[in-house]
Amino acid sequence: METLEDLAQRVRDCTECPLHSGRTNAVPGEGPDDAEILFIGEGPGYYEDQQGRPFVGPAGNFLEELLQSIGMTRDQVYIANMVKCRPHNNRDPMPNEIEACSKYLDRQIELINPLLIITLGRFSMTRFLPGQSISRVRGRLRSVGGPQIFPIMHPAAGLRRQEMRSAIEEDFAKVPGLLDVLRMQAEPASESAIQESQAAYAMEASPSTESLSLWDMMPAQPSDSTAEPSPDNAAADHEATSADVPPPGQQRLF
Repeated sequence: METLEDLAQRVRDCTECPLHSGRTNAVPGEGPDDAEILFIGEGPGYYEDQQGRPFVGPAGNFLEELLQSIGMTRDQVYIANMVKCRPHNNRDPMPNEIEACSKYLDRQIELINPLLIITLGRFSMTRFLPGQSISRVRGRLRSVGGPQIFPIMHPAAGLRRQEMRSAIEEDFAKVPGLLDVLRMQAEPASESAIQESQAAYAMEASPSTESLSLWDMMPAQPSDSTAEPSPDNAAADHEATSADVPPPGQQRLF
């Protein structure tokens, strides 16, 4: 039977899209095979490419802080990306590159079978919720044909603006409550207990679907074209504006 390590070796040997030609190391992902939470980002950045590990730059440090804030460590979760090799100059991954890597992510989800998938940023959110805006769905649990999806903005966005950092921290604070509900649903329990837990969580943590998020209220901020590339391929520019796509001519900072 294939294991996560077997799958990781397939990723390291993969030459099915052009990204393999520019990589230093493929970045399959890491974490326990029985993790309750699977995080999915966009793709490796500079430091990830150098080390062959996901989220080891500044955005990764913020992710570890977020995990600590809810009493967890990265050793307890599985961290993966949409694409497993760094796109040149940290550009957006192309559709054919995402497609080439999709079978690896599908298999990771199958092998881990997490209670909760937390998507980090627009690209991974779109995989499960195509046509949606992250500004509208962030911080809200969605069921997508089995997996429970919880979209949040990418941690790199929180490194750019305090408002976004606060929004990410607010969404992250909901995770323990979500896990409690999902654990109850996964284990034998009385229907009334499940309903009571769901109702309590909904009253405490679920905003109106018509309310505006911090994203909606934030104006666009132009990039600094002289800045060094961010070490995490984080879709930060996508999440530093009030829309999901940067204005024409705006550069990515990673």
